[in-house]
Amino acid sequence: MAATAETCDFDAPAPDFTLPATDGRVLSRADVVGPNGLLVMFICNHCPYVLGILDRLMDDARAVQEMGFGVVAICANDATTHPADSFENMAKLAAEKGFPFPYLHDEGQEVARAYGAVCTPDFFGYNAEMGLQYRGRLDAAGKKARPDDMPRELVEAMRMIAETSQGPYDQVPSMGCSIKWKA
Repeated sequence: MAATAETCDFDAPAPDFTLPATDGRVLSRADVVGPNGLLVMFICNHCPYVLGILDRLMDDARAVQEMGFGVVAICANDATTHPADSFENMAKLAAEKGFPFPYLHDEGQEVARAYGAVCTPDFFGYNAEMGLQYRGRLDAAGKKARPDDMPRELVEAMRMIAETSQGPYDQVPSMGCSIKWKA
């Protein structure tokens, strides 16, 4: 079933976290933030919405990093009910795809709850003051291929944040599979 992310709560503070990464490190929010802020992406391995955007997600993440933002992906799904989202499978996917960002495991789901994540993918763009400025989608293509002339909404919003410290007023929430919460 598809879920839709909430709208942007402008200037809401970025919750702190310390989580294991698929590369063997343990990273905190302070370890991944960039000079212009941070993009936190809740993704997973099994969701068709995430799989449909994965290549362009990596391209857009690189573009956001070039603007001076830290970028991190977090998987919070219950791996008991969805084994494809286990830490071991997360590490395999990150290595196979060559993720240009850390992929963190939120096994206890506390971080996803603190951020208010509801679906995969779910994007949270923060400015240098760690105030939320973007809670929208990657782009309008959804899980289909993005035409060359389609706006890159996430990239354009993060560019605006880098230049003005504020995100766009009009944002379209992300849509995807609901986060698989533990019972």
